Amino acid sequence: MEDVLKNCWRNRHGHESTHKKNALDKVALVGNPNVGKSVIFGLLTGKYATVSNYPGTTVEITQGNISLGNRKLLLIDTPGVNSLIPMSEDEKVTRDIILDEAPSSIVHVADAKNLKRSLLVTLQIAEMGLPMTLDLNMTDEAMDKGINIDSAKLKEILGINVVTTIAPQKKGIGELRQAMLSPERSKAELCYGPLIEEYIAKITAMLPACAISGRSLAVMILSGDESLKEWLHANIRDKDLVEIERLRHECEIKAPEAPAYTINKTRIQLAEQISSAVVTKAAPSGGKIINFLGKASMHPVYGIPVLLVVLYAVYEFVGVLGAGVLVDFVQNVIFAEYLNPAATSLVKTVIPVPIIQELLVGEYGLITVALTYAIAIILPITVTFFIAFAILEDSGYLPRLAIMSNKAFNLIGLNGKAVLPMVLGLGCGTMAVMTSRILETKRDRIITAFLLALAIPCSAQLGVILGILGSLSFKATIVWTLSILIVLFVSGFLASKLVPGERTEFFLEIPPIRMPSMMNILVKTVGRVEWYLKEAVPLFLLGTFILFVLHKLNLIEVLENMASPIVVNLLGLPAATTQSFILGFLRRDYGAAGLFTMAQQGLLTPVQSVVSLVTITLFIPCIASFFMILKERGIKTTLWIVAIVFPTAFVFGGLLNWILTSFNITL
Repeated sequence: MEDVLKNCWRNRHGHESTHKKNALDKVALVGNPNVGKSVIFGLLTGKYATVSNYPGTTVEITQGNISLGNRKLLLIDTPGVNSLIPMSEDEKVTRDIILDEAPSSIVHVADAKNLKRSLLVTLQIAEMGLPMTLDLNMTDEAMDKGINIDSAKLKEILGINVVTTIAPQKKGIGELRQAMLSPERSKAELCYGPLIEEYIAKITAMLPACAISGRSLAVMILSGDESLKEWLHANIRDKDLVEIERLRHECEIKAPEAPAYTINKTRIQLAEQISSAVVTKAAPSGGKIINFLGKASMHPVYGIPVLLVVLYAVYEFVGVLGAGVLVDFVQNVIFAEYLNPAATSLVKTVIPVPIIQELLVGEYGLITVALTYAIAIILPITVTFFIAFAILEDSGYLPRLAIMSNKAFNLIGLNGKAVLPMVLGLGCGTMAVMTSRILETKRDRIITAFLLALAIPCSAQLGVILGILGSLSFKATIVWTLSILIVLFVSGFLASKLVPGERTEFFLEIPPIRMPSMMNILVKTVGRVEWYLKEAVPLFLLGTFILFVLHKLNLIEVLENMASPIVVNLLGLPAATTQSFILGFLRRDYGAAGLFTMAQQGLLTPVQSVVSLVTITLFIPCIASFFMILKERGIKTTLWIVAIVFPTAFVFGGLLNWILTSFNITL
């Protein structure tokens, strides 16, 4: 490796590109498609960003302000590229932004799972002579595949700052911002052999000063970059253009192989050598049995019993241990016997204002209700689910589940990757909406958010639903399950036809099946629990506060009176179930719990129980999920989702009620 670096890299110390006067005001985010650039952009800039077409193109670019220390910069999210010698309009726009907008530095977002591919772009940015920071994103997914990158060694080789991030979990963003304060020019450049280097030098001497190095422009010209001609005609005299074209043609004649081929081959070879020097990959573990299970889990027939065993194990761990044993202990012992009585006593002693007391520890109190719900009920379920999910990730099973479900998801215009947020949605819909960022396109993310809001019950709600179904017949469980699946696939199919955008191809690397690492599981679980406490708990507090305000203004009764005719006449349910649907929006499992209480008291027939459960499952998600959809997808998309989900739940519930009663189907 040292010989390669000595022969193929040159010292770049002292090189300074000439920038436009406003160059210090701009930073460009550059990277391959689907590496999380847009998520990084959102985390760095916050809410305020503008989206517009790049001049003369149909390609959208996003810009936003960012403050780094005492500096204010404009961050530009460029289209994804595989090369800065353009082969598409997207790649041309990215190259033109670097060339014309003269960014003061580049943040190169790389896929940690595919370092070699990313390094091809890194080497081209290095050749441009621009200061940059390398961000190895999706390091959690790399870890899932047993891939480990020695970032310190990579930093030494490239001579630039290298940071690691996990964008959906906001991990490493602070380190990235810090590294952006001191971007570095790479200390070296590629060597393409004596002949091509001779012509690079000749062409470079004829080029004007610009935002990037003359050497990189000369390499583009020798690579046959036709898209560069417009810029060359605008910046170089005609006689010099003729001479440059003559030199390019002369080089092609003298070279034993096409200069473009040699340039690309040299970059690939060096990218492979650097990657080999810094990447280590864990070998498959477990021997023949584990490898057999890995193959069986992807088989269209044998994969089904494997899936059923996995689902049963997850149910026992999350549903029985998490939602049963742990919730019962934390809620009924820790909170009910100790924390809530102590908090109530303290608040009433310290705060003499009755309305403040009621806000904090009353019927809809932020402490006695919101925190009890968020910490005592939901947290044990989410922790056990996060542990189970991390085990499935680290073992290599989730990509196999994606392959197993790919054909089913194709029916609704998605691919097998969508199974990951869907499965996570069975734990917590709020987290699942955020996790939908792993999907490649805005279209896929919108469809997934819609289906999560419509037909995927969270673990808290699902536990209560299964409790009601357990007291009914097996036929009732089948009717509920088939109803939800029918709505899921029909709605997904229609959404795939109506939501604009192209269907994405399904490409997925399959890691080896291996024994999960306890350290990996711990790190991932802690990170996700930290996310839950920071992101989700405040939303639960907000939801309970809204419920408190509605209660004080007597608006809950107004809403009940408005909705009762639909509940009674369309769904065939008692008027008292209206409150369960209102509570179902504010706190999903509490709505189902209200139905559970009514069923226990004999106020619902088996048919009414099933109709109410189907309706509340399809009903708009809890307020925490609602706000997360709003945050991720924007107000327009969120309102469309609510406008479709709300009537769908009641129309399908009414249809199910009509079928069951008209045909005298007993449950």
